[in-house]
Amino acid sequence: MIQQLLLPLLLVASLYASAQRVGSSPETLRALTPAWKGERSPDGRPKVSDNLLERLKKLSLEDVWGVLRNHGYQNQYEGDWHVIHPDSGSMTGRVVTAQYMPLRPDLAAVVKEQGKAEGRNQQGGTNSWPIDVLTEGDVYVADSYLKMADGTLIGDNLGNAIYSRSHRGVIFYGSVRDEAGLSEINGFNGWVKGVDPSYIQQMMLTAINTPIRIGRAIVMPGDAVLANRYGVVFIPAQLLDTVVITSEFIELRDEFGHQRLREKKYLAGEIDSQWSDAIKKDFLHWLDEHPEKLPMSRKELDDYMKSRTW
Repeated sequence: MIQQLLLPLLLVASLYASAQRVGSSPETLRALTPAWKGERSPDGRPKVSDNLLERLKKLSLEDVWGVLRNHGYQNQYEGDWHVIHPDSGSMTGRVVTAQYMPLRPDLAAVVKEQGKAEGRNQQGGTNSWPIDVLTEGDVYVADSYLKMADGTLIGDNLGNAIYSRSHRGVIFYGSVRDEAGLSEINGFNGWVKGVDPSYIQQMMLTAINTPIRIGRAIVMPGDAVLANRYGVVFIPAQLLDTVVITSEFIELRDEFGHQRLREKKYLAGEIDSQWSDAIKKDFLHWLDEHPEKLPMSRKELDDYMKSRTW
């Protein structure tokens, strides 16, 4: 009787063990991001275009966040960061996620063994595994549950490895060590919650490229990220083109409006409300006079404005 009861349990455990991975499979990532219809990285993550990421750098975080909220995405922003180079401008890229938890020896052994089966490096700590999967344009984003002392995910050695692979930086819901060394890596930047001189212990990596929580935000592998001194916003890949052109349009509209207010051509209430047909006509004429201000092609802008309600 006991054997009859144990057999199904052992079968379930075996199936779970065989299915459980440290890094999500391409099939899993495609299933997690069905709204994305474009190109994907070999690991299955959505691969947004370099052009859109470059355009995203120039946009205000507030405009991007506002567009996301208008599309129903209320939980994509996190603020209150310690930025290694706060004056270096914006960082954009494609997200690689990692999940860390407090150390539990039996689970850590399973993770280590599964990592071995997946061909992951067995020398050093598992905190190097997310770095090994980075490619050009990736941003390493990790939830290390705000652990400060003994929770430092990287120092300058791993920082150099990260930058050599991605030419980007990191976003950690936790801490790093050796900020002085990290700050000397030309081009590298980091958004972290704190800095501590201790080294990592009593914590473990549990998953790579899985949905994670970064403070107020939920983050998916393949999200586009915009990070600057004012905060970090994570953008679902399928919304990036909409977010970029809408934010670009808003910034053109604001620049025109500010200029006309300084010129005292319109009253503040006229600019700060639904525009009249005369103001819209003036704006279109202003666009014709200043083609150098357009971050997109004029055709792209004209197509966008056809559906714009102003």
